[in-house]
Amino acid sequence: MIINVDAATAAWMAKMPVEAVARSNAYFEGGYWLQLWDFLCAAVISLALLQFGWSARMRDLAEKLTRSRLLQTAFYWACFLLLTTVLGFPLTVYEGYFREHQYGHATQTFGPWMGDQIKGLLVNLVIGGLLTIVLFGVVRRVRVWWIWGAAVTELFVIVMMLLAPVYLMPVFNKITPLEDPKVIGPILRMARANGIPAREIYQMDESKQTTRMSANVSGIGSTMRITVSDNLLRSGSPEEIQAVVGHEMGHYVLNHPWKGIEFFLIVIVAGFAFLNWSLTCSLARWGAKWNIRGAGDTAVLPLAMLLVSVYMFVLTPVQNTFVRTVEQEADMYGLNVSRQPDGFAQAAI
Repeated sequence: MIINVDAATAAWMAKMPVEAVARSNAYFEGGYWLQLWDFLCAAVISLALLQFGWSARMRDLAEKLTRSRLLQTAFYWACFLLLTTVLGFPLTVYEGYFREHQYGHATQTFGPWMGDQIKGLLVNLVIGGLLTIVLFGVVRRVRVWWIWGAAVTELFVIVMMLLAPVYLMPVFNKITPLEDPKVIGPILRMARANGIPAREIYQMDESKQTTRMSANVSGIGSTMRITVSDNLLRSGSPEEIQAVVGHEMGHYVLNHPWKGIEFFLIVIVAGFAFLNWSLTCSLARWGAKWNIRGAGDTAVLPLAMLLVSVYMFVLTPVQNTFVRTVEQEADMYGLNVSRQPDGFAQAAI
Protein backbone atom coordinates (compact mmCIF):
# COMPACT_ATOMS: atom_id res chain seq x y z
CA MET A 1 0.00 0.00 0.00
CA ILE A 2 1.36 3.42 -0.98
CA ILE A 3 0.90 6.13 1.64
CA ASN A 4 0.67 9.79 0.72
CA VAL A 5 2.94 11.21 3.40
CA ASP A 6 1.91 14.84 2.85
CA ALA A 7 -1.78 13.96 3.10
CA ALA A 8 -1.21 11.86 6.22
CA THR A 9 0.76 14.69 7.84
CA ALA A 10 -1.96 17.20 6.95
CA ALA A 11 -4.60 14.89 8.45
CA TRP A 12 -2.71 14.69 11.74
CA MET A 13 -2.07 18.44 11.81
CA ALA A 14 -5.77 19.07 11.18
CA LYS A 15 -6.49 17.45 14.53
CA MET A 16 -4.72 20.31 16.29
CA PRO A 17 -6.90 23.37 17.03
CA VAL A 18 -5.70 26.62 15.50
CA GLU A 19 -5.20 28.02 18.99
CA ALA A 20 -2.93 25.10 19.95
CA VAL A 21 -0.78 25.59 16.85
CA ALA A 22 -0.43 29.31 17.57
CA ARG A 23 0.41 28.58 21.22
CA SER A 24 3.04 26.03 20.20
CA ASN A 25 4.61 28.42 17.71
CA ALA A 26 4.68 31.21 20.29
CA TYR A 27 6.37 28.95 22.83
CA PHE A 28 9.16 27.84 20.51
CA GLU A 29 9.72 31.24 18.89
CA GLY A 30 9.86 32.81 22.34
CA GLY A 31 12.43 30.18 23.30
CA TYR A 32 14.66 31.31 20.46
CA TRP A 33 14.51 34.88 21.76
CA LEU A 34 15.35 33.62 25.23
CA GLN A 35 18.61 32.22 23.88
CA LEU A 36 19.54 35.81 23.00
CA TRP A 37 18.40 37.18 26.37
CA ASP A 38 20.27 34.43 28.24
CA PHE A 39 23.44 35.37 26.38
CA LEU A 40 23.00 39.11 26.98
CA CYS A 41 22.18 38.60 30.66
CA ALA A 42 25.29 36.46 31.19
CA ALA A 43 27.40 39.03 29.33
CA VAL A 44 26.11 41.93 31.44
CA ILE A 45 26.73 40.00 34.68
CA SER A 46 30.28 39.11 33.64
CA LEU A 47 31.06 42.69 32.66
CA ALA A 48 29.61 43.98 35.96
CA LEU A 49 31.85 41.64 37.96
CA LEU A 50 34.85 42.97 36.06
CA GLN A 51 33.96 46.63 35.72
CA PHE A 52 32.96 47.17 39.36
CA GLY A 53 35.92 45.20 40.69
CA TRP A 54 33.79 42.51 42.36
CA SER A 55 35.81 39.70 40.82
CA ALA A 56 39.12 41.08 42.08
CA ARG A 57 37.62 41.60 45.56
CA MET A 58 36.46 37.99 45.71
CA ARG A 59 39.98 36.87 44.79
CA ASP A 60 41.52 39.13 47.40
CA LEU A 61 39.14 37.79 50.05
CA ALA A 62 40.04 34.20 49.12
CA GLU A 63 43.75 35.02 49.44
CA LYS A 64 43.19 36.51 52.89
CA LEU A 65 41.37 33.41 54.09
CA THR A 66 43.91 30.80 52.95
CA ARG A 67 47.31 30.43 51.34
CA SER A 68 46.30 27.27 49.49
CA ARG A 69 45.80 27.99 45.79
CA LEU A 70 43.40 25.06 45.59
CA LEU A 71 41.23 26.36 48.41
CA GLN A 72 41.44 29.90 47.03
CA THR A 73 40.07 28.66 43.71
CA ALA A 74 37.34 26.66 45.44
CA PHE A 75 36.30 29.66 47.56
CA TYR A 76 36.32 31.99 44.57
CA TRP A 77 34.19 29.53 42.56
CA ALA A 78 31.63 29.34 45.38
CA CYS A 79 31.40 33.15 45.56
CA PHE A 80 31.26 33.48 41.78
CA LEU A 81 28.53 30.85 41.42
CA LEU A 82 26.38 32.28 44.21
CA LEU A 83 26.70 35.86 42.99
CA THR A 84 25.96 35.07 39.33
CA THR A 85 23.02 32.86 40.37
CA VAL A 86 21.51 35.67 42.41
CA LEU A 87 22.04 38.27 39.68
CA GLY A 88 20.57 36.00 37.01
CA PHE A 89 17.69 34.76 39.18
CA PRO A 90 14.97 37.09 37.79
CA LEU A 91 15.46 35.73 34.27
CA THR A 92 15.80 32.17 35.59
CA VAL A 93 12.54 32.32 37.54
CA TYR A 94 10.68 33.78 34.56
CA GLU A 95 12.13 31.31 32.10
CA GLY A 96 11.99 28.19 34.24
CA TYR A 97 8.91 28.82 36.38
CA PHE A 98 6.44 31.48 35.24
CA ARG A 99 6.80 30.86 31.51
CA GLU A 100 6.55 27.08 31.88
CA HIS A 101 3.34 27.51 33.92
CA GLN A 102 2.02 29.99 31.39
CA TYR A 103 2.25 27.39 28.63
CA GLY A 104 1.01 24.50 30.77
CA HIS A 105 4.27 22.56 30.96
CA ALA A 106 5.09 22.93 34.66
CA THR A 107 3.39 21.11 37.54
CA GLN A 108 5.46 22.30 40.51
CA THR A 109 4.51 25.03 42.92
CA PHE A 110 7.21 27.57 43.66
CA GLY A 111 8.55 25.80 46.76
CA PRO A 112 9.39 22.45 45.11
CA TRP A 113 10.67 24.27 42.02
CA MET A 114 12.98 26.32 44.20
CA GLY A 115 14.10 23.13 45.91
CA ASP A 116 15.22 21.72 42.55
CA GLN A 117 17.06 24.97 41.82
CA ILE A 118 18.94 24.66 45.11
CA LYS A 119 19.80 21.04 44.32
CA GLY A 120 21.13 22.11 40.92
CA LEU A 121 23.13 24.87 42.57
CA LEU A 122 24.74 22.43 45.00
CA VAL A 123 25.55 19.95 42.23
CA ASN A 124 27.10 22.77 40.20
CA LEU A 125 28.99 23.96 43.27
CA VAL A 126 30.70 20.58 43.65
CA ILE A 127 31.14 19.45 40.04
CA GLY A 128 31.82 22.91 38.64
CA GLY A 129 34.21 23.57 41.51
CA LEU A 130 36.22 20.43 40.75
CA LEU A 131 36.48 21.33 37.07
CA THR A 132 37.44 24.93 37.88
CA ILE A 133 40.17 23.81 40.29
CA VAL A 134 41.66 21.41 37.74
CA LEU A 135 41.52 23.93 34.88
CA PHE A 136 43.18 26.70 36.87
CA GLY A 137 45.81 24.20 38.00
CA VAL A 138 46.51 23.42 34.34
CA VAL A 139 46.69 27.10 33.39
CA ARG A 140 49.18 27.83 36.18
CA ARG A 141 51.48 24.86 35.49
CA VAL A 142 51.40 24.22 31.73
CA ARG A 143 52.59 26.64 29.08
CA VAL A 144 50.28 25.39 26.32
CA TRP A 145 47.41 25.33 28.82
CA TRP A 146 44.69 25.65 26.21
CA ILE A 147 45.52 22.24 24.70
CA TRP A 148 45.56 20.46 28.06
CA GLY A 149 42.54 22.46 29.19
CA ALA A 150 40.60 21.17 26.19
CA ALA A 151 41.68 17.60 27.01
CA VAL A 152 40.56 17.95 30.63
CA THR A 153 37.20 19.40 29.60
CA GLU A 154 36.57 16.63 27.07
CA LEU A 155 37.42 13.99 29.68
CA PHE A 156 35.06 15.72 32.09
CA VAL A 157 32.24 15.52 29.49
CA ILE A 158 32.80 11.77 29.05
CA VAL A 159 32.87 11.11 32.80
CA MET A 160 29.66 13.08 33.30
CA MET A 161 27.98 11.10 30.52
CA LEU A 162 28.89 7.91 32.38
CA LEU A 163 27.87 9.09 35.84
CA ALA A 164 24.77 11.19 35.16
CA PRO A 165 22.21 8.38 34.65
CA VAL A 166 23.15 6.61 37.87
CA TYR A 167 24.24 9.41 40.21
CA LEU A 168 22.81 12.74 39.01
CA MET A 169 19.35 11.99 37.66
CA PRO A 170 18.22 10.47 41.01
CA VAL A 171 19.07 13.76 42.72
CA PHE A 172 16.08 15.36 41.00
CA ASN A 173 13.78 12.40 40.29
CA LYS A 174 12.94 9.04 41.78
CA ILE A 175 13.92 6.26 39.37
CA THR A 176 12.50 2.79 39.92
CA PRO A 177 12.30 -0.44 37.87
CA LEU A 178 9.23 -0.59 35.64
CA GLU A 179 7.11 -3.64 36.38
CA ASP A 180 4.28 -3.55 33.79
CA PRO A 181 4.96 -6.52 31.45
CA LYS A 182 2.71 -5.03 28.75
CA VAL A 183 5.10 -2.08 28.49
CA ILE A 184 8.35 -3.88 29.25
CA GLY A 185 7.91 -6.72 26.74
CA PRO A 186 7.75 -4.68 23.48
CA ILE A 187 10.57 -2.37 24.63
CA LEU A 188 12.91 -5.23 25.54
CA ARG A 189 12.13 -6.97 22.24
CA MET A 190 13.08 -3.80 20.36
CA ALA A 191 16.23 -3.49 22.47
CA ARG A 192 17.36 -7.08 21.86
CA ALA A 193 16.63 -6.83 18.14
CA ASN A 194 18.90 -3.79 17.93
CA GLY A 195 21.78 -4.93 20.10
CA ILE A 196 20.97 -2.80 23.12
CA PRO A 197 22.09 -4.62 26.32
CA ALA A 198 19.11 -3.61 28.44
CA ARG A 199 17.76 -6.07 30.99
CA GLU A 200 15.47 -3.74 32.91
CA ILE A 201 13.33 -0.76 32.02
CA TYR A 202 13.14 2.10 34.51
CA GLN A 203 10.52 4.74 35.12
CA MET A 204 11.06 8.30 36.36
CA ASP A 205 8.56 10.45 38.26
CA GLU A 206 8.85 13.39 35.87
CA SER A 207 5.21 14.33 36.43
CA LYS A 208 6.16 16.11 39.66
CA GLN A 209 7.93 18.71 37.52
CA THR A 210 6.39 18.78 34.04
CA THR A 211 3.56 17.58 31.81
CA ARG A 212 5.99 16.58 29.03
CA MET A 213 6.30 12.97 27.87
CA SER A 214 9.85 11.69 27.47
CA ALA A 215 12.20 8.71 27.54
CA ASN A 216 15.94 8.23 27.27
CA VAL A 217 18.55 5.59 26.57
CA SER A 218 21.59 6.80 28.46
CA GLY A 219 24.91 5.74 29.91
CA ILE A 220 27.64 3.43 28.70
CA GLY A 221 28.46 -0.15 29.70
CA SER A 222 27.25 -0.95 33.22
CA THR A 223 25.59 2.49 33.55
CA MET A 224 23.49 2.01 30.40
CA ARG A 225 19.74 2.12 31.04
CA ILE A 226 16.39 2.77 29.33
CA THR A 227 14.18 5.17 31.30
CA VAL A 228 10.59 6.14 30.55
CA SER A 229 8.79 9.05 32.20
CA ASP A 230 5.62 8.39 34.15
CA ASN A 231 3.89 10.99 31.95
CA LEU A 232 4.53 8.86 28.90
CA LEU A 233 3.39 5.72 30.72
CA ARG A 234 0.23 7.43 31.98
CA SER A 235 -0.77 9.46 28.92
CA GLY A 236 0.81 7.58 26.02
CA SER A 237 -0.73 4.67 24.16
CA PRO A 238 1.39 1.52 23.69
CA GLU A 239 2.12 2.75 20.14
CA GLU A 240 3.27 6.14 21.43
CA ILE A 241 5.49 4.58 24.07
CA GLN A 242 7.17 2.30 21.52
CA ALA A 243 7.64 5.16 19.05
CA VAL A 244 9.19 7.50 21.63
CA VAL A 245 11.48 4.82 23.06
CA GLY A 246 12.40 3.74 19.51
CA HIS A 247 13.57 7.28 18.79
CA GLU A 248 15.78 7.22 21.90
CA MET A 249 17.14 3.81 20.91
CA GLY A 250 18.11 5.41 17.61
CA HIS A 251 20.39 7.83 19.42
CA TYR A 252 22.08 4.93 21.20
CA VAL A 253 22.44 2.53 18.25
CA LEU A 254 23.57 5.27 15.86
CA ASN A 255 26.29 6.24 18.37
CA HIS A 256 25.02 9.78 18.71
CA PRO A 257 26.54 10.18 22.21
CA TRP A 258 29.98 9.33 20.81
CA LYS A 259 29.41 11.48 17.73
CA GLY A 260 28.45 14.27 20.10
CA ILE A 261 31.70 13.75 21.99
CA GLU A 262 33.65 13.92 18.71
CA PHE A 263 31.74 17.02 17.62
CA PHE A 264 32.25 18.80 20.92
CA LEU A 265 35.92 17.80 20.98
CA ILE A 266 36.37 19.97 17.90
CA VAL A 267 34.25 22.71 19.43
CA ILE A 268 36.15 22.55 22.74
CA VAL A 269 39.64 22.55 21.19
CA ALA A 270 38.76 25.46 18.91
CA GLY A 271 37.12 27.20 21.85
CA PHE A 272 40.20 26.92 24.06
CA ALA A 273 42.37 28.17 21.20
CA PHE A 274 40.03 31.16 20.84
CA LEU A 275 40.06 31.64 24.61
CA ASN A 276 43.87 31.67 24.70
CA TRP A 277 44.05 34.31 21.94
CA SER A 278 41.16 36.46 23.18
CA LEU A 279 42.32 36.37 26.81
CA THR A 280 45.79 37.51 25.80
CA CYS A 281 44.34 40.44 23.84
CA SER A 282 41.77 41.36 26.48
CA LEU A 283 44.20 41.24 29.41
CA ALA A 284 46.74 43.35 27.51
CA ARG A 285 44.10 46.04 27.11
CA TRP A 286 41.96 45.84 30.27
CA GLY A 287 43.84 43.54 32.66
CA ALA A 288 45.31 46.33 34.77
CA LYS A 289 41.99 48.21 34.87
CA TRP A 290 40.18 45.12 36.16
CA ASN A 291 43.08 44.20 38.50
CA ILE A 292 43.60 40.81 36.84
CA ARG A 293 47.15 39.46 37.09
CA GLY A 294 47.01 36.95 34.27
CA ALA A 295 45.26 33.88 32.85
CA GLY A 296 46.01 31.91 36.04
CA ASP A 297 44.35 34.49 38.30
CA THR A 298 40.91 33.36 39.53
CA ALA A 299 39.66 36.92 39.02
CA VAL A 300 39.85 36.24 35.27
CA LEU A 301 36.91 33.81 35.44
CA PRO A 302 34.14 36.32 34.51
CA LEU A 303 36.19 37.42 31.48
CA ALA A 304 36.79 33.80 30.47
CA MET A 305 33.08 33.02 30.86
CA LEU A 306 32.18 36.07 28.78
CA LEU A 307 34.53 35.10 25.96
CA VAL A 308 33.34 31.49 25.99
CA SER A 309 29.70 32.59 25.89
CA VAL A 310 30.44 34.82 22.88
CA TYR A 311 32.15 31.90 21.15
CA MET A 312 29.27 29.49 21.88
CA PHE A 313 26.65 32.06 20.86
CA VAL A 314 28.31 32.58 17.49
CA LEU A 315 28.40 28.79 17.03
CA THR A 316 24.67 28.43 17.72
CA PRO A 317 23.79 27.74 14.04
CA VAL A 318 26.50 25.05 13.87
CA GLN A 319 25.27 23.39 17.06
CA ASN A 320 21.65 23.58 15.91
CA THR A 321 22.59 21.92 12.62
CA PHE A 322 24.27 19.06 14.48
CA VAL A 323 21.25 18.62 16.76
CA ARG A 324 18.78 18.69 13.86
CA THR A 325 20.85 16.10 12.01
CA VAL A 326 21.01 13.58 14.85
CA GLU A 327 17.35 14.13 15.75
CA GLN A 328 16.28 13.47 12.17
CA GLU A 329 18.39 10.30 12.09
CA ALA A 330 16.85 9.16 15.38
CA ASP A 331 13.37 9.89 14.02
CA MET A 332 13.97 7.67 11.01
CA TYR A 333 15.51 4.93 13.12
CA GLY A 334 12.68 5.09 15.66
CA LEU A 335 10.05 4.76 12.94
CA ASN A 336 11.82 1.76 11.47
CA VAL A 337 12.41 -0.04 14.76
CA SER A 338 8.99 0.58 16.31
CA ARG A 339 6.88 0.41 13.16
CA GLN A 340 4.53 2.88 14.82
CA PRO A 341 4.25 5.95 12.53
CA ASP A 342 0.82 6.88 13.93
CA GLY A 343 2.10 6.49 17.47
CA PHE A 344 5.01 8.78 16.63
CA ALA A 345 2.66 11.39 15.15
CA GLN A 346 0.30 11.13 18.10
CA ALA A 347 3.15 11.59 20.58
CA ALA A 348 4.42 14.63 18.67
CA ILE A 349 1.01 16.27 18.65
